[in-house]
Amino acid sequence: MKRFIIKLLLLIVLLPAFAHAQEADTLLKMDELEFVDGGISEVSTDSVVVDTAQNLKKTTAVITTEEHASSESLLGIFLAGLLGGFTALLMPCIFPMLPLTVSFFTKGNQNKSQSFIRALFYGISIIVIYVVLGLAVTMIFGSDALNALSTNGVFNFFFFLMLVAFGASFLGAFEINLPSSWVNKMDAKSDKGGWAGIFFMAATLALVSFSCTGPIIGTLLVQAATSGALLGPAVGMFGFSFALAIPFALFALFPSAMKAMPKSGGWLNSVKVVLGFLELAFALKFLSNVDLAYHWNWFDREVFLSLWIVIFGLMGLYLLGKIKFSHDSNLPHLSVIRTFIAIIVLSFTVYMIPGLWGAPLKSISAFLPPQSTQDFDLNQGSLIGGSHVTDVSKRKYSDLFHAPLGLNVFFDYEEGLQYAKTHHKMVMLDFTGHACVNCRKMEANVWTDVQVRSFLTNNVVIIQLYVDDRTELAVEDQQKTSSGKLLKTIGSKWSYLQSSQFESNSQPFYVLMNPANRQVLVKPKGADYDATTYLAYLNEGLKAFSLIK
Repeated sequence: MKRFIIKLLLLIVLLPAFAHAQEADTLLKMDELEFVDGGISEVSTDSVVVDTAQNLKKTTAVITTEEHASSESLLGIFLAGLLGGFTALLMPCIFPMLPLTVSFFTKGNQNKSQSFIRALFYGISIIVIYVVLGLAVTMIFGSDALNALSTNGVFNFFFFLMLVAFGASFLGAFEINLPSSWVNKMDAKSDKGGWAGIFFMAATLALVSFSCTGPIIGTLLVQAATSGALLGPAVGMFGFSFALAIPFALFALFPSAMKAMPKSGGWLNSVKVVLGFLELAFALKFLSNVDLAYHWNWFDREVFLSLWIVIFGLMGLYLLGKIKFSHDSNLPHLSVIRTFIAIIVLSFTVYMIPGLWGAPLKSISAFLPPQSTQDFDLNQGSLIGGSHVTDVSKRKYSDLFHAPLGLNVFFDYEEGLQYAKTHHKMVMLDFTGHACVNCRKMEANVWTDVQVRSFLTNNVVIIQLYVDDRTELAVEDQQKTSSGKLLKTIGSKWSYLQSSQFESNSQPFYVLMNPANRQVLVKPKGADYDATTYLAYLNEGLKAFSLIK
């Protein structure tokens, strides 16, 4: 048995290293797939911009922002996994198994510590199984491919379809089950007893509960994978399995506490249905990413909001018992908790309605399409008011991209530098993306601050470079890379500029630069949702620029 445990530990330790070794050698380059008329094709996008890269001098700044952003990203993924795990406990496939499993460890065993140790090993086995799953995702794709997932239109569309399927499953359209032969094999091995038997009991739980946990795990893995963090999937699965394992160990230590647990019933299915609505709402974000990256212009901000209002409105009506699915039990009365949740959901629904006329909706702005996609915006005047924006109609790519908040923004690197040099202003490179949630959050919550917006309007020339845009470059703008491959898209051009010159591939990424010699003024910065510290960063760059000037 000791050998068995040692092998498991070695597997956990070695898989990340193996995954790291696979980063540059994955079977499929995610950024080489794109939508074209008639289907999906591969394009050569070895993102090396020869001319632009040669024009830009290497910065000597020590860049640590990506490491900080990565740690914050991993913490967010862990917390999302933890929340997902606690939610999974309330699913009808797992909740009724709690007392049965705990009684197995406590029944006929007078030694309380021994019962706890066995239950603890059961919990650790659950963690091992799910973490290995997360590491396997990293091992298969590699971190480069995981980062590309968040910006690739094909995979964003695939994720949209997958989450819609998960949502339909939770709503009762069908069940997602693993092959019964897998479950039977694991169940047979769990009957052997001993430590190995306990491990296979945990594996059986993972397989049997897949119809409930599968959509949650799938959604979590999608979120973790699209974060671009190397260990994102593993950290997400650790949070999920940790939350799943805690009750088994605690109830084995304090079995009397199980008396306080609510009884199984129709409320368990209600949890599934609510999660189904949430899956559908979350799926729309990925469809929006595709629409923005390919400029289809089908999925504007008000369309997105309309769908969310309907989804959360239906969820609220369901919680009130006004809507019932075929597999729901009768609801003779509302519980207090269910009433409170319905109030929260319906209040959120009402909160979103003004967004149809342009209200900023700052609390959810990170998930919405940009404000510039709004066709009817009563708030537009107040956003642009006070900004002295020159005519941008003749600027390169102005027909594709729209300046946030009516700011004076360029979308081409060389054009923006030339303008800043002529007007003797500092440059701020803003590496952003259509699928970048944090970018939208910065624009809606930080750039709208009165002092920050005033600074951005009067003291700096903003050059916004979209690293995930799939628009094909004009023939005269297409460039060959050092390896001889042809660079075709706008996004890959700016993506390489960021990665090769600033050693970063995370967004948002802000670089304050002197346009005369293209020298970085202060250390580049990632997302910072504190307007005061962000303004201090801008002022620090302006001070350095004024000393040079």
